[in-house]
Amino acid sequence: MAGYQDDLIGDHPSIDALRALIKRVAKSPAQTVLIYGPTGTGKGMVARMLHRLSKRAAKQFVDVNCAAIPSSLLESELFGHEKGAFTGAVERKVGLLEAANHGTIFLDEIRELEPMLQAKLLSLLDTHEFRRVGAVKSTSVDVRFIAATNKVLLSEVLAGNFREDLYYRLQVVAINIPALKDRGRDVLTLSDYFISKYNKRYGRNIVGLADETADIFLKYPWPGNVRELENLLERIFILEDDDIVLPHHLPDRIIRTVRACSSSVSPALVKDGDDVDFELGFHAATEKYQRRLIEQALAASRNNLKDTAARLKISRHALRHQMIKLGMMSA
Repeated sequence: MAGYQDDLIGDHPSIDALRALIKRVAKSPAQTVLIYGPTGTGKGMVARMLHRLSKRAAKQFVDVNCAAIPSSLLESELFGHEKGAFTGAVERKVGLLEAANHGTIFLDEIRELEPMLQAKLLSLLDTHEFRRVGAVKSTSVDVRFIAATNKVLLSEVLAGNFREDLYYRLQVVAINIPALKDRGRDVLTLSDYFISKYNKRYGRNIVGLADETADIFLKYPWPGNVRELENLLERIFILEDDDIVLPHHLPDRIIRTVRACSSSVSPALVKDGDDVDFELGFHAATEKYQRRLIEQALAASRNNLKDTAARLKISRHALRHQMIKLGMMSA
């Protein structure tokens, strides 16, 4: 499997289509590409793929986060400046556009460009020339522009926040990255990749997701997308000692969200003495009633841990862990 920074991981049809589109666009002479995608979907990774697969791959790839650089500095950062152009300009500075000459410049969060810089960028796209701050003569560059946004840029145009002419200039080729929640079982494939990655980094041997954890991952909507998944798994590597990713390793907000969103996972309302419905699954129950669930499952299974775990829809390893946690058996 290729590294996540070098390729898209997943087998969902939307990802297969995205790979094909990236390869086609990368090899084309298109000067501008606009990438759409929710936060955390990998817009920067797609931009790097477009550069790596293009004829410009041997030249510079320059990454600019338009929201991370103050507007007062961004013009100088992009276009450079001449000595004496403003207070503190003690020497000529080559801007990021010149650094990317014959290569690719990636303008992430393009919506955050202020109107003056939007106008200068439009002029550059039309003429392939710009002036450093304080310069008299123009400088020519040959650069592919890849812009990205997590906003609906046309809505920003209609709201008066983004130039219409620049929007259509950037929109020549648009690439849409699907949200992780729309990629089906790719969340499990990505989990396997990240677990392998962090096993090497942290010297661990986590074998993967427990079955019940995988079920939660498939039901959770992942608002932070792939970045949220990776960050969650790294946190587990740092804070947990088990050799498998168990549901109790997950933040409460994930469990609560799955319970609220999934019709198949609802809180179990169990009273002492009541029979329980094992079809709800062990982790659908609140912790208050987990002991009661285990006790009834043990009784129904004649204290066979394997059968008990099967009734509760958890692994035997997870059952032992919960019984130790609830004081029902010794470690």
